[in-house]
Amino acid sequence: MRDVMSAQMRTRERAAWQSIDSGQLLLIATAGLAVVVAVTQVAAVGLDQPNIAIVFGVLIALGELFRMVMPGNREVAPIASAGAIGYALLIGTGPDGSRGALPLHVVPAGHSALQVVAVTAAGMLVGSLPHIAVGRSPRPDAMARRLFTVTVVALCFRPVVSARLEWELLLAVMGVVVVVSCFTDVVIAAMIRAEAVRARFGIALRDEIRAKLALCAAIGATAMLIAVATTAMGPAALMVFTAPILVTQFAFRRYAGIRATYLQTVRALSRVTEVGGYVETGHSRRVSRLAVAMGRELGMSEEELLELEYAALMHDIGQLSLGDPIPGGATVLASPPEQRRIAELGAEVIKQTGVLDRVAHIVRLSSHPYRTGHGEAQPLRQGGDPAHARPLPPPLASRIIKVANAYDDLVGESSDRDRGAAVLERLRLDSASEYDPTVVEALSRVVDRRLRQ
Repeated sequence: MRDVMSAQMRTRERAAWQSIDSGQLLLIATAGLAVVVAVTQVAAVGLDQPNIAIVFGVLIALGELFRMVMPGNREVAPIASAGAIGYALLIGTGPDGSRGALPLHVVPAGHSALQVVAVTAAGMLVGSLPHIAVGRSPRPDAMARRLFTVTVVALCFRPVVSARLEWELLLAVMGVVVVVSCFTDVVIAAMIRAEAVRARFGIALRDEIRAKLALCAAIGATAMLIAVATTAMGPAALMVFTAPILVTQFAFRRYAGIRATYLQTVRALSRVTEVGGYVETGHSRRVSRLAVAMGRELGMSEEELLELEYAALMHDIGQLSLGDPIPGGATVLASPPEQRRIAELGAEVIKQTGVLDRVAHIVRLSSHPYRTGHGEAQPLRQGGDPAHARPLPPPLASRIIKVANAYDDLVGESSDRDRGAAVLERLRLDSASEYDPTVVEALSRVVDRRLRQ
């Protein structure tokens, strides 16, 4: 029994490392090399101003202890990041009663960039130990990215502190370095995310900016506040000026919790049709995964993908109104009027939530054909002569769900390559009016990639 458990643990460890792509490995290796060099240097020359280093190390450890996961599975530690960047930006350690190059009478902070890296790494490690002890190991790429960002700040700013510039110029340089650190963090996160989820880099970068811009601004502002306040008041300022980022973290945690609750609720609702025997088990989940993969293939943003996932999970909820379930729950085999009736009823159910109106709109139009035909009414462009206006196709999300649902209705859980190819060919033949050919080709690429994995 013990051998079996050991084998399972080794398998999980191999799977975890296999899930790390080449970009993540490069980032982890770079951060690891920086830590080795920093620790070696600090061990050789000793800590400069050890009391200050310990105070900041404790702050970083507490920040890692209270790290959180934002929407999109983004692991962040705002307090730790603000504390580490604040230590890298530190100019002085409090008043000393004598006049120096700075307008404030302060003790200059003489620690090196490598000491910043070593203290940050030690704090992150200590703060992660409780999580590791309970089986919540931190993500190596997220920790490496935070450490790499701090390293960039330290290497850019610590030499400037040694140059003894004027206070105003130091603040300007500090602001520029903070902006560079935010940009570095966002770009690296976008590169890793683009490779991990097979999204275009431009789309991933836009998503990262939207998701992290406010948090980056809060971290940068708090780090500068910590550095300036500690310079003027000493280490006691840390307790006061860490409060803003703490409030921000609670706000982000609440937001992330609400989004997670929405998704859990939607997933629970999507299972109602399966439990009631209206659709095959796993149908909604499979359609959702296919739809999200196709959305990424077609360049949809993260916000659009979330709405697409909600709509795909609940696209069949209108079947609950049927007196006699469709055989196998395959709506693709139902008549067009019946398909539209199911979609309309499902949209009405979703709309009752009061917060998913856009999702309801997507579901309502998911039964409409790509091009007008057979007398179906389609929305017209605004302005112009309605008699000559060209009808608009349904939204991209609706077209994706229509294709993903048809594919899963006809293929199901089967992994037969020939069956999947036959269904794809059938969808292509119906692309003249029923299905968007661009979406069908996106499905083909997604299916082909999955079969090759």
